Amino acid sequence: MSERLPDFPWDLLAPAKRTAGAHPDGLVDLSMGTPVDPVPPVVREALAAASDSPGYPLTAGTSALRTAITEWVVRTCVASPGQPADGLGVLPTIGSKELVAWLPTLLGIGPGDTVVIPTVCYPTYEVGVRLAGATPVRTDSLTSLGPARPKLVWVNSPSNPTGQVLPAGHLRKVVDWARERGAVVASDECYLTLGWEEQPVSVLSPEVNGGRLDGVLAVHSLSKRSNLAGYRAGFVAGDPAIVSELLAVRKHGGMIVPAPVQAAMVAALGDDEHAAAQRATYSARRDVLRASLVKAGFEIEQSGAGLYLWATRGEDSWSTVDWFAERGILVAPGAFYGPAGERHVRVALTATDERVAAAAERLEI
Repeated sequence: MSERLPDFPWDLLAPAKRTAGAHPDGLVDLSMGTPVDPVPPVVREALAAASDSPGYPLTAGTSALRTAITEWVVRTCVASPGQPADGLGVLPTIGSKELVAWLPTLLGIGPGDTVVIPTVCYPTYEVGVRLAGATPVRTDSLTSLGPARPKLVWVNSPSNPTGQVLPAGHLRKVVDWARERGAVVASDECYLTLGWEEQPVSVLSPEVNGGRLDGVLAVHSLSKRSNLAGYRAGFVAGDPAIVSELLAVRKHGGMIVPAPVQAAMVAALGDDEHAAAQRATYSARRDVLRASLVKAGFEIEQSGAGLYLWATRGEDSWSTVDWFAERGILVAPGAFYGPAGERHVRVALTATDERVAAAAERLEI
């Protein structure tokens, strides 16, 4: 199996991490989107209260969790006053990366099938396609595919790593194109609520799907919104027929979110106050890092939303990684995300205020 999968990208960063770690003031790790802020008390309390859970949890999620997901999706993704939630399929997942990696397999996609992934994207999209034995096709222009009939089309807005936001009109064209060919559109929207210069729109919005859910899925995560990366708390929502199919397969595979985590998700989804506070924290860190990068001679491209700054100074991304490492800062090379990213680096906002300030100081020397 290892022969048909790429190297795990972050293993390749080990030499740069050693260099950066030798800095007298210590490492500033901006290479991964790993939350560093505390889990909200309301979530921790819910987790603890549900810790006595000796029985098997429901793969479909508790009634309370399904309701919490549905209500959050309606107010955050559908964003259409009076739009009913009738018919919306929802399903908790063991984080969003798990769903991205296994969705092609869960849908029965395999050898001889093709899956469209973004030109520049998180490596797990390609990994998931290869795990299924299918063929990944990198493109942002579906018209370039001619008469091809892929089984699945991935979109990612806001993008990881670039922070690009796809307009509603673009997403609508993707959905229409896929429906004409019987393909599923899966939209990774884990950074939907982190719009800065641009406001992202969900594939679940009637503006995009025409008020129909057929052939459409949206993938979400509480890792960044609520600092629950360690809980592995995500969900998928959309076409009820497809969600039912995913549920049936996941039951057989034992792909179940633990009961205490399900209770924690209910608390997190029902509390927007902590999410707003976390968003403000990321916004402040973003302002500091962006200003420092620009002063250091970097151009910030796209980056209108999400948890990363997509930076370049026109050289090979690994050379830029080395430049940062010499200053005790670890960033991710754009090469991780496809050939089109080879002249950029991804700079994460997920470090403490103190470490972000340290990075800014080093960049401005």
